[in-house]
Amino acid sequence: MSGSILTINAGSSSVKFALFDNDAALTEMVRGEIENLGTAPHFCARDTAGKVLAERRWPADVKQSFADTLGTLLTFAEGHLDRGGLVGVGHRVVHGGAKHIEPALVTPALLEDLEALTPLAPLHMPHNLAPIHAIAAARPELAQVACFDTAFHHTLPPVARQFALPRAITEAGVRRYGFHGLSYEYIAGRLQMQLPALACGRVIAAHLGSGASMCALKNGISIATTTGFSALDGLVMATRCGRLDPGVLLYLGAQGRSFGDIEDMLYRHSGLLGVSGISDDVRTLLASEDPHAKEAIDLFTYQIAIETGGLVSALGGLDGLIFTAGIGEHAPEIRAAVCERLAWLGLRLDAIANAANAACISTPDSSIKVHVIATDEEAMIARHTRTITQAHTLQESK
Repeated sequence: MSGSILTINAGSSSVKFALFDNDAALTEMVRGEIENLGTAPHFCARDTAGKVLAERRWPADVKQSFADTLGTLLTFAEGHLDRGGLVGVGHRVVHGGAKHIEPALVTPALLEDLEALTPLAPLHMPHNLAPIHAIAAARPELAQVACFDTAFHHTLPPVARQFALPRAITEAGVRRYGFHGLSYEYIAGRLQMQLPALACGRVIAAHLGSGASMCALKNGISIATTTGFSALDGLVMATRCGRLDPGVLLYLGAQGRSFGDIEDMLYRHSGLLGVSGISDDVRTLLASEDPHAKEAIDLFTYQIAIETGGLVSALGGLDGLIFTAGIGEHAPEIRAAVCERLAWLGLRLDAIANAANAACISTPDSSIKVHVIATDEEAMIARHTRTITQAHTLQESK
């Protein structure tokens, strides 16, 4: 099938996208972003070498609807490769709930289901669904595929997904779901290809980016993860608090803080930014001499080590540790600090390999193999989109 596949990862103020040639290798051709949605949108598309292929800015004083802005992306994507236009659009959707555990073709019934899941991820789902609605209105014949960030964790055993709450609340959907599933699915696939012996063992993947989490993989299957009901749980993140005693929320509420104020604080003003008071960017904090910056980094790596201990227990041991995502792939100082805290496991870091961002950063005598693997959620979405759209086309032809 000729043509190209567009992937979309929509947030509150930006839309990240990638364009893949629908060839045998599913070759990535373009990546880009629409920034400053709602203020002064800026569309920019670059090839894999970083060369700008298309760019457009809208003035802040010009009323620009989301649908119109997205139309610029669709027009570019449909005409860029000159290989038969778009054959499908794949979307990262943060939450699939308990029901949607694999990618699915977007239908009116699916959209109705996903709208109903919005209370489970109120800060993410409306933004994930907005481009789906816009494309359905602008190009109703174009196949769209929803790829769920929670789906990879549907293999969690019951004990790993249940909270100790009244059963009626659990049955209403309050449970551990886990996130960053598209990233972990990609890493599991790369392990099978590059390190098949390790892929069959007990591995912890650390997705360390603006959003951060860890996943325990046994034979490539998710059996435990640090995020839970929401993407707030687990590790310290750029602006999110990570694991928190619920009593803190009761206390803040009793002190008169509103629900909206607490929500805003937990999602946007906590984490590395809240602790340091300086920045949510690890690079800025590592370069700073302010003691609060060091405190934030120490808390970040301490929490990673603490959560690792729990995941090791769930796995019954550990054979490999994988660092991935922006911080995991590009911050040797963070990897070194984490590995130092995990030396009790018999983990030994090769300082030279780590500083060089090598693929393997553990020493030969380390009991735990430590690797750095670049993740690619867009590639994962593109693969799912091709599979689903091909099956849909085949079904329609019968």
